[in-house]
Amino acid sequence: MHRRSPFVAALLASSLLLSASAGARGAAPAYDVVIRGGTLYDGSGAAPVVGDIALKGDRIVAVGTVAGSGRTEIDAKGMAVAPGFINMLSWATESLIADPRSLSDIRQGVTLEVMGEGWSMGPFNATMKAQETERQGDIKYDISWTTLGDYFAYLEKRGIAPNVASFVGAATVRVHELGEGDVDPTPEQLARMRALVRQAMDEGALGVGSSLIYAPGSYAETDELVALTSEAARCGGMYISHMRSEGDRLEEAVDELIAIARRSGAPAEIYHLKMAGRANWDKFAPVVAKIEAARAVGTRITADMYTYTAGATGLDAAMPTWVQAGGLEAWIERLKDPAIRARVAAEMKKPGNDWENLYIGAGADKMILTGFKNDALKPLTGKTLAEVAAMRGKSPEETAMDLVVEDGSRVGTVYFLMSEDNVRRQVQLPWMSFGSDAASQAAEGVFLKSGAHPRTYGNFARLLGRYVRDEKLIPLEEAVRRLTSLPAGNLNLKDRGALRPGYFGDVVIFDPATVADRATFENPHQYATGVRDVFVNGTAVLRGGDPTGATPGKAVRGSGWKRCS
Repeated sequence: MHRRSPFVAALLASSLLLSASAGARGAAPAYDVVIRGGTLYDGSGAAPVVGDIALKGDRIVAVGTVAGSGRTEIDAKGMAVAPGFINMLSWATESLIADPRSLSDIRQGVTLEVMGEGWSMGPFNATMKAQETERQGDIKYDISWTTLGDYFAYLEKRGIAPNVASFVGAATVRVHELGEGDVDPTPEQLARMRALVRQAMDEGALGVGSSLIYAPGSYAETDELVALTSEAARCGGMYISHMRSEGDRLEEAVDELIAIARRSGAPAEIYHLKMAGRANWDKFAPVVAKIEAARAVGTRITADMYTYTAGATGLDAAMPTWVQAGGLEAWIERLKDPAIRARVAAEMKKPGNDWENLYIGAGADKMILTGFKNDALKPLTGKTLAEVAAMRGKSPEETAMDLVVEDGSRVGTVYFLMSEDNVRRQVQLPWMSFGSDAASQAAEGVFLKSGAHPRTYGNFARLLGRYVRDEKLIPLEEAVRRLTSLPAGNLNLKDRGALRPGYFGDVVIFDPATVADRATFENPHQYATGVRDVFVNGTAVLRGGDPTGATPGKAVRGSGWKRCS
């Protein structure tokens, strides 16, 4: 039996009052946009109702029966109307600079890109700016900003279709003060790192994000992460983490995340929860039990996920972190040393004792190479590491090291690691939201120079089509809640994530019968289908399935904005 939203009646009453004051349909338009006759999924998880929505300026001003007219009238009969979706893990940091339209996500109904998985676009120092510029791939740009707040201002001035938000990266703060080596901060250095977190929170960061399988973020010990997160907690922020392990030491990693939450006083979220590697697929139940036990005693632990059985990262996740100490350039130099190569190759072939070995978790035949800087290597895009090794007549381990050296990058790689049964089980968890862990790009231009994970184009549509409509794992109203009000509440965002008067006009209109992902691992650059119209801050960025070119997106800042300095 469907439960009724606690605020539906209030919405309807509010709408009728507003409509009555608007006058007859023949009068001057009372609203900028009226969406009529859609099936409204308000974001609460309640059963949908048929009704109208009025937008004026950047806000929703009426929900229910709207009698007044709009400058633009949209017929949504037979369509689902929902709050704009929130991408809890976005790598649109660079793609929005190359193309502000955000097409791969806008075409799925995403109106907010949340960034900051361990690395954020500030705070930078001069050395970091020079390194980041040198390491750029297909997308080239000048780093004209220094702080995270500067980056927000840069995107807003440039113009972007979606809204953006970000955590401050724990690794970014670490590199700012310590460089990329495997070192511990002195008390003075840690104090400066904490000050950088406070500054970022004052500029609107949502909290601290970490990514603990990758160097140099992996060098941070628990006490360091607690210290940084404590600063975010004082400003109303949270901790969010790609944990230290998603495979062999998964349960211990969950324990660490819960401990960081409790010691810092911040709620915490697990990035892209998974049980990586066949040997770890049976850890679903104990991991969920740990999370729910923490929640039961008042420690708010949540998670997000992507809806695929493969992850995507780089070949750095196939090699021990000690060889990467000092940064990309130092890593590449070490890989030219025969003695070091022999040691790395030996360690790649066994489980990592103190690092997450995705090479073992997937295997060379289940690792697809997707991203190269070197034009001479781009023809290898889409091939497995095993295939390239056979072409070259070398071992997969030697080939992986050669590719890093030849490309001058970590080399984008897809790893097949997860169980489809576990993906289905995770979709049904009530505290699970969703993130693409990918850029938001276009199936054209610079983006076609590299491959992509299909989650780039299909993560949210796959949820709504495959897992909701086709497999009926959860009702559509519950899926909408987990794409909207759940993440908005976790992030402590104001006036977003619901269809309510006074909330920002982030609205998606889609067809539940046709929404679907089309991207595949073989042909990833394919847009999802079924999303017809998308509004960001009251302005249409997708109409009739076509991008409008409008760039109304804004920086959505956390609750510490302008009060944490």
